[in-house]
Amino acid sequence: MDHTDIAVIGAGLAGALAALALSRDGRTVALIAPTAPHDRRTTALMDEAIGFLRKLDLGEEVSALGAPLATLRIIDGTDRLLRAPVVTFRAAEIGLDAFGYNLPNAPFLDVLNHRIESAPSITRIDARLESLEENTTGCTLKLADGRSLTASLVIGADGRRSLVREARRIETRNWSYPQTAVVLNFAHERPHENISTEFHTRQGPFTQVPLPGNRSSLVWVMTPDAAAEMLTRETAALSSAVEQRMQSMLGKVTVDTEPQAFPLSGMAATRFGKGRVILVGEAAHAFPPIGAQGLNLSLRDVMTLVAMLAELPAIPADLGDRYDRRRRADILSRTVSVDLLNRSLLTGFLPVQMLRAGGLQALSSAGALRSLVMQEGLRPGSAIRSILGDLREKIGRHSA
Repeated sequence: MDHTDIAVIGAGLAGALAALALSRDGRTVALIAPTAPHDRRTTALMDEAIGFLRKLDLGEEVSALGAPLATLRIIDGTDRLLRAPVVTFRAAEIGLDAFGYNLPNAPFLDVLNHRIESAPSITRIDARLESLEENTTGCTLKLADGRSLTASLVIGADGRRSLVREARRIETRNWSYPQTAVVLNFAHERPHENISTEFHTRQGPFTQVPLPGNRSSLVWVMTPDAAAEMLTRETAALSSAVEQRMQSMLGKVTVDTEPQAFPLSGMAATRFGKGRVILVGEAAHAFPPIGAQGLNLSLRDVMTLVAMLAELPAIPADLGDRYDRRRRADILSRTVSVDLLNRSLLTGFLPVQMLRAGGLQALSSAGALRSLVMQEGLRPGSAIRSILGDLREKIGRHSA
């Protein structure tokens, strides 16, 4: 029976990135899954994730696929009595050229697959996982094509319906929202100037994100009935609706991809690792497409695992448990933050509206607070470290 150090189950973006990252320290990796279906969506990767891709020698190639995100703008489009001011986050305020890049998923995955094909330590197996058994020395995997292999560590990157998670009997918490996201790309008359604009509406966020040239991607969250009606519209009528919601900021709009609809829901595993099994990406956590958190959080899963393995001479039998403790705070805090932000748009409860409007007012008027929020959004924990560093410096000057 063949043996590999690490078996990665799932060949989407999270799985492919995990396989590439984990194959660089001399360990053998098997990437196991059928070829991922074509994905017409886009992903906004923030600076921390782009930095990680640079370490994998992928930064320039991947960045060239997308458009930089130099400015992020939030506009209150709720038409409520208590409306927040426009909040504008500029990367230059924290010394960056861009917060990150917005990338089309399919070409991004093509780049990763090309690298995987040429990586000598990665074996690509085009088959589904059928069963997984773990013992003290390793894991035995049986595949749907009849093959079997053993691995010292198994990475579940196989999405919300993860077979890896089921095999280790890890439960999940699931919730849903009365919303559907309509996703599409569109061309526009005026240049976007690398500005992403997010309108907060009563039904959810309407988020335009730049693509190369005079094109942008869109995630438009609305009620399920409104989404179903939107999908029936002819291209001209759909383009007109997008332009109207954008307040004609980008001039004439032409939708140039077929719109897709995704009901919004959330999921979090009760554990993110167990024994010799680790969950990454949507096998571990999933939530609405708000705040560019999805793949960025998945990459932090991978980055954490790479850092842990770099400190160990061998793969211990309890690595999954250690990983669970290491990732828990980041995953749960991001999940709660996205959930609260989304629900704050839906609620008609006046005190919640006041808190939300007041928070955005503070961000709009206080540059120092805005900088801390931007730093924290790009690198979790950095804002706290910055505050503690300033306090230590002040204490040191006072003591002197």
